[in-house]
Amino acid sequence: MSEKKKKTLPTRTVADNRRARFDYEIGETFEAGIMLKGTEVKALRTGKATIHESYAAGKNGELWLYNSYIPEYLEANRFNHEPRRPRKLLMHKRQIHKLTVAVEREGMTIVAMKVYFNEDGRAKVEVALGKGRKAHDKREAVKERDWNRDKARLMRDRG
Repeated sequence: MSEKKKKTLPTRTVADNRRARFDYEIGETFEAGIMLKGTEVKALRTGKATIHESYAAGKNGELWLYNSYIPEYLEANRFNHEPRRPRKLLMHKRQIHKLTVAVEREGMTIVAMKVYFNEDGRAKVEVALGKGRKAHDKREAVKERDWNRDKARLMRDRG
């Protein structure tokens, strides 16, 4: 008997929050599912979504993603979705509790890092616990990044 082979798709990043690594000290990261409507999934597949100012917050034991932008799907006409509506994140209760406690006690923020489709074709969000950086910390990070780039260039030229 032959086993059915499941067709796997490569992971494809839809939206990336590159600015978050500069604005926050990123701690632990988590993968979360996201509840979407049909038109939102189709709009995500076009690759025009943005999450550069989005964050997650706990509410009634659930985790919600706020301020993420998924543009309207043009072919959906009147059945379209609202582009900036809050979207529910799907995670285990222990993970949600861990994230909400870190936000309440330690003053951290739950930042959306990227939105992607996994191998099964499901939309996922990578969220991370981040602690906000001050302006002087950001300048220090830029100096360190530039020095590491120069150091790599010097090592490459020498050896």
